[in-house]
Amino acid sequence: MIVVTKANIADTVIDEIVAQIEKAGVEAHVSKGTDRTVIGIIGSASPTLAEHLRQMKGVENVVKISKSYKLASRDFHPDDTIIDIKGVKIGGENLVIMGGPCAVENPEQIDEIARLVKAAGGQVLRGGAFKPRTGPYSFQGVGVEGLKMMAEAGEKHGLLTITEVMTPEYVDICAEYADILQVGTRNMQNFDLLRKLGTIKTPVLLKRGFSSTYDEFLNAAEYILAGGNPNVMLCERGIRTFETYTRNTLDLTAVPVLQSLSHLPVISDPSHGTGRRELVEPMCKASVAAGANGLIVEMHTDPDNSATGDGVQSLFPDQFANLLKDLEKLAPLVGKRFDTEKAPADAFLKWNKF
Repeated sequence: MIVVTKANIADTVIDEIVAQIEKAGVEAHVSKGTDRTVIGIIGSASPTLAEHLRQMKGVENVVKISKSYKLASRDFHPDDTIIDIKGVKIGGENLVIMGGPCAVENPEQIDEIARLVKAAGGQVLRGGAFKPRTGPYSFQGVGVEGLKMMAEAGEKHGLLTITEVMTPEYVDICAEYADILQVGTRNMQNFDLLRKLGTIKTPVLLKRGFSSTYDEFLNAAEYILAGGNPNVMLCERGIRTFETYTRNTLDLTAVPVLQSLSHLPVISDPSHGTGRRELVEPMCKASVAAGANGLIVEMHTDPDNSATGDGVQSLFPDQFANLLKDLEKLAPLVGKRFDTEKAPADAFLKWNKF
């Protein structure tokens, strides 16, 4: 159930409405829009509460939300959520680019890739310190040392950082070093992890489970929101289908669907969504055309030889730079804003493999 206030009412009136909701033994979550405020009611409320609230000064309407996810719903929060991280805005008209390797390998590797991500115009450095791999003998990451390496590289080159967190026990240490915490596809319904992420304010990139529905995806986001962390991004990273040519099937329908159902920013991951380097660039452009608020893209300086994971889906630095140049032209055509400082084109010549 949500309470929609009249336009431009005083904060004291909102406080009175919230007090009545909490007096009824349920939670109130306040979302202030451009002119109206929406107050979400979480919990089992008395049937008489809705009618009582309708009679209160400042209340325009009380609406029952049938969706199982409340706080993630656009009904609760009509305006797009904009997440501001150290001046980088994610959501709305802004287009954010996250780039980097599958895994942090050593200080020299992550420092050089951070330099190249920044030079190309990216805003966020991605890299895994803890890697959930299908096989137990695959490279599992370098752990906390990797977090420190990435944090140093990000700070040196003026980039935000994003890394995956796998268990509740590692949330605090990951949040200490990274600006954004990623929940991978295998952990989308790790409810203990989601609950823990709800207790912090560090932004979370929640990846869609490879066999999950939109409803299941948004309910997973609800766990984090209900815990008190409003800074959640949704990430479409491909789903499992009968097709075997690609690693997954990138469901670009998810971008406009999720944006119609939810106010949360939607990020696309064409690297995992396709698993093939030659498909990453066109699907990045298709994602932006579909309305994605950002992209997370794998890039490595030597993906064919030295990458410890996902080399076949990682772009070379010059490919990454050329992609961002194209996105700068595409973005305004689809109502997005992407304009960052970039290095001269010859900064990438040594990485040109073609």
